[in-house]
Amino acid sequence: MERPDDWPYPDFDPAATADERTALTHFLADQRAAFERKCEGLDAEQMAERAAEPPSMSLLGLVRHLAGVETGWFRNVMAGGDVPRPFSDPTDPDADFHAAVGDPALVAEAWDAWRREVAFAEQYVADAPSLDVTGVERWRGPMSLRWVLIHMIEEYAQHNGHADLIRERIDGQVTGDPMDDA
Repeated sequence: MERPDDWPYPDFDPAATADERTALTHFLADQRAAFERKCEGLDAEQMAERAAEPPSMSLLGLVRHLAGVETGWFRNVMAGGDVPRPFSDPTDPDADFHAAVGDPALVAEAWDAWRREVAFAEQYVADAPSLDVTGVERWRGPMSLRWVLIHMIEEYAQHNGHADLIRERIDGQVTGDPMDDA
């Protein structure tokens, strides 16, 4: 397709005509990258700042929560593991958020856990013979990898909205159109 000389956007979206796995993993990777961008440049105190309702929600809490979500869906449901979610506490279902305090070591630990779980998930998806691979979730029963990928896109999109609001209240920064980043 010919673009006018003043076309403002790069041709950055290979998923537009890709196969299903490429399209789903592309959109999930974009949502993960958008989340990471929303947290860039903040110190530990800002990461732990409670800037939106509910009062326990913070960017650091979201990093910790999303590390657990990645663990739950990819390590446990799809890969059949029995791995505790990072930052979980059987006495506090919202420990991801409640224990998120402005300590640089805790921020680094959260990012390390999130990146480790994302890497596991990406490798699992890359190695899966098809999107029809099925895992079992204890309440819902069998789930296809396709469903999990779509759910993860939904999960990140929801929390990216939270992250936008929190980040804007912290320092006024708003994440722009990803086409502007390319």
